[in-house]
Amino acid sequence: MSTKSLADFDFEAGEVLLLDKPLTWTSFDVVRKVKNALRIRKIGHAGTLDPLATGLLILCTGKKTKQIDQIQAQEKEYTGTFRLGETTPSFDLETAVDLVRPYAHLTTEQLTAAVGQLTGTIQQTPPLFSAVKIEGQRAYEIARQGLAAEIKAKTVEIKAFELTRIALPEVDFRIVCSKGTYIRSLARDLGEALGCGAHLTQLVRTRIGEFRVADAFSLAAIEALRPPRPEGAAPRPERSRPAPNRAGLQYYAARQADTLAAPHQQDPRPDPMAPPPGPGDQ
Repeated sequence: MSTKSLADFDFEAGEVLLLDKPLTWTSFDVVRKVKNALRIRKIGHAGTLDPLATGLLILCTGKKTKQIDQIQAQEKEYTGTFRLGETTPSFDLETAVDLVRPYAHLTTEQLTAAVGQLTGTIQQTPPLFSAVKIEGQRAYEIARQGLAAEIKAKTVEIKAFELTRIALPEVDFRIVCSKGTYIRSLARDLGEALGCGAHLTQLVRTRIGEFRVADAFSLAAIEALRPPRPEGAAPRPERSRPAPNRAGLQYYAARQADTLAAPHQQDPRPDPMAPPPGPGDQ
């Protein structure tokens, strides 16, 4: 945790605030929550995290918003899990599995070779389920209408790509990459290189430049700083945590509901739809 107390921050003048983003929240959800809780007039985030990713989200307030471009241009580090042998249209758990292929024949040598193909400077095509703009419209808006669109490949740098656990069909990873890299696209590309398909089931952003999730604050800590309302003012109705389907996660939410409705059912395989623990729980 940061050695600087939240109580010492001057958000109106300008601060760089490290937050540990909760699962299913959009980056915009977090910005709005912090802005409303602390009544900050000027605030933005330096680098979007997908709703099904957790970890480091950097907020800049006041005059420090001028540093947003500089911060989000720095290299990123991620850890997480790919599931081999299954693909989804979104390359993660937002959408249902659409193809199943054999994976049990894969060897450590084959996995290592495929990772090597995806290390260094590569051409990567972002997912259709992403915030990339296509003729003025966000790609995910097109995707959620069931429509197709062409997204151009771009150059990214994968500075480090290592598998930290191999337990087929799952593999854990650590990736250090340049700005603009989509880890979901790396899941797709790894699956294609192995000939079995793959998708992302867990993602934690652990670092942006020298900023680390280990130094990040929780949203609960931010909420604790909420200023008292003026005397005599009627309290605002408290809003509940954003529902997953606000982020287009209807499939994910439905699977979670099914899991909660049948807790007595035991599946011998790890459930890829189970929510990954937040970085603070790992």
